[in-house]
Amino acid sequence: MAARELRAPRRLRSSNRIRRMLANHLATTAAVASTILVMAPLVAIFFYLLYKGASSLNLAFFTRPPAPVGETGGGMGNAILGSAILLGIASALGVPIGIAAGIYVAEFGRGGRLANTIRFTADVLNGVPSIVMGVSVYALIVLPQKHFSAFSGGVALGIMMIPTITRTTEEMLLMVPLSVREAALGLGVPRWRSVLSITLRTASPGVITGCMLAFARVAGETAPLLFTAFGNQFWSTSINQPIAALPLQIFVYATSPYDDWHRLAWAGSLVLILLIVVSVGLVRYVAGRGVLRGAS
Repeated sequence: MAARELRAPRRLRSSNRIRRMLANHLATTAAVASTILVMAPLVAIFFYLLYKGASSLNLAFFTRPPAPVGETGGGMGNAILGSAILLGIASALGVPIGIAAGIYVAEFGRGGRLANTIRFTADVLNGVPSIVMGVSVYALIVLPQKHFSAFSGGVALGIMMIPTITRTTEEMLLMVPLSVREAALGLGVPRWRSVLSITLRTASPGVITGCMLAFARVAGETAPLLFTAFGNQFWSTSINQPIAALPLQIFVYATSPYDDWHRLAWAGSLVLILLIVVSVGLVRYVAGRGVLRGAS
């Protein structure tokens, strides 16, 4: 009788162990499968772009403007430079405003009417179609100036970056433990200094990730630029004149009837993806080193 009573708990423990092992393997398999499903579209797009566009990449593609209609050759050098200028203007506008708004909502305006208004506005802007943003900036900037410009294109992209950065900054700051804030205030550090030097620094990896998401979102936008930057077939670095952009040039080439332009459109799409991946990777690397040095 005693031997049977001893065997029963052993069998129960053995069955529980088997169930835990099965649950662990199922959870691990599901996690791996989900990771593969998330990465599969990006990998498929990247390799397809390599297949279609890599053969058209050469020195002329990066150093020459588009060739005249009917001629082969040419490149997208002016469009690459124009995209860099537009994204620089957009980042200079969107990143500081977005981070500042997120800091206010998370640290100074919790539960206040203004903070709730900012949250609501950010959520609405996140859902506004990009072409509507382009038309709005066209009415606000292009029409009064009576000409298209790189500045208006950068403003349109910058406004699109603000809501994503604002909401991400808010969420990342709210994840910082309250004890960190209390420790800084207990040492006599002013609140604004505590927010900038301690709270924001602690949440900086998440804030930088939000900035990168916003940057990647607007880097490939075409619709707002049709109404603002407009495009340019020549080299231009003036922010007060129409300027070329990689998404605009891809759109023009992709909708043309010329096979050579179609090949260049695939090559431009590949370059656009690579530029986004490289810029995001560099920002993550530099930010990660800065955070690690600060922690050490």
